[in-house]
Amino acid sequence: MPDKKAFNASNQHNLGKTPVNETRPSVSHYTVDEGDEGQRLDNFLIKHLKGVPKTHVYRLIRSGQVRVNKGRASADSRLNLGDIIRLPPVRTSESGQTAQELADKELLNPVVAREFAILFEDDAFMAINKPAGVAVHGGSGVSFGVIEQIRKARPHAKFLELVHRLDRETSGILLIAKKRSALTHLQNQFRARETGKTYLTLVLGDWPGNKKVLNQPLHKYLLENGERRVKIVDASDPNGMPSVSLVKKVAVGPRHPQLDQLAFSLLEVTIKTGRTHQIRVHLAGNGHVIAGDDKYGNFEINKKLAKVGLKRMFLHAWNLRLTHPITGQEMTFNCPLDAELSAVEDILLQNKINNAILQSN
Repeated sequence: MPDKKAFNASNQHNLGKTPVNETRPSVSHYTVDEGDEGQRLDNFLIKHLKGVPKTHVYRLIRSGQVRVNKGRASADSRLNLGDIIRLPPVRTSESGQTAQELADKELLNPVVAREFAILFEDDAFMAINKPAGVAVHGGSGVSFGVIEQIRKARPHAKFLELVHRLDRETSGILLIAKKRSALTHLQNQFRARETGKTYLTLVLGDWPGNKKVLNQPLHKYLLENGERRVKIVDASDPNGMPSVSLVKKVAVGPRHPQLDQLAFSLLEVTIKTGRTHQIRVHLAGNGHVIAGDDKYGNFEINKKLAKVGLKRMFLHAWNLRLTHPITGQEMTFNCPLDAELSAVEDILLQNKINNAILQSN
């Protein structure tokens, strides 16, 4: 069996690889390629060490167990092409598995290659139409999402990264960077609120036309079962994150006797901040929940809506305005409602309801 020094010199490959003849986890090395060039060390480790808590990642960096080119490095160090990163044996706090064991486990649920409807694509980034019901990335009980499927479908692509995120049940425009420079530029635009991001949503009730600005802090918390939730808090709450949504009422339908005398309003909501569940919580907190929302919505009405074809949340990333990260050109993308939401919109806003369909069992 080769000695440790000889093994390390020949083992500069992907994270978590364990030598065939080793009986326990050992140090591994990774050589930075074009896909990871320019990334911060902490973000690199969080991305690659699946299942390892962030607190543990930072502890590894501070203690010097993670090294770059044989030397200590800070969490905000930028990686260069060809840098060699030394990683200690790492186990997750939850399962006790190494990074490689987690990767092997993924073989039981292999990523299915998939391309999505493309709204725009060039050498810098692409904009796709994400369907509802598909997570943007793996995690939280999901083996894989949009980004893993696209990478699988494009095995020769050197770099593919999510620019931003959408909830699993939200459809519409999603950006994926094809260069790190494009990723950084686009994300900086989002952080600086230089983009215009507008959603279409259908809510229960007649939204007041004069309620146009929702400037209410949001606080994210966990239920006892570990499920994530968000609520509006007072401006003085230290846990509140500033959150701003601009609301425009596009149309309102007639009241429906079979739906508890409710009318439904179609809204355009432009978010100035990108908080978790922001639109859902802002609208629900102001008395108008989104149709079909299974977390903050009206569950009894949702059951009746399912009978007219709405089997998901009516929230769609419809319009996005940005500056091209390379050319500087102003760009606007539009993504129309899919057939399901379009049909439901016609039914609820024009009162084309079949009473028999809505009859409760």
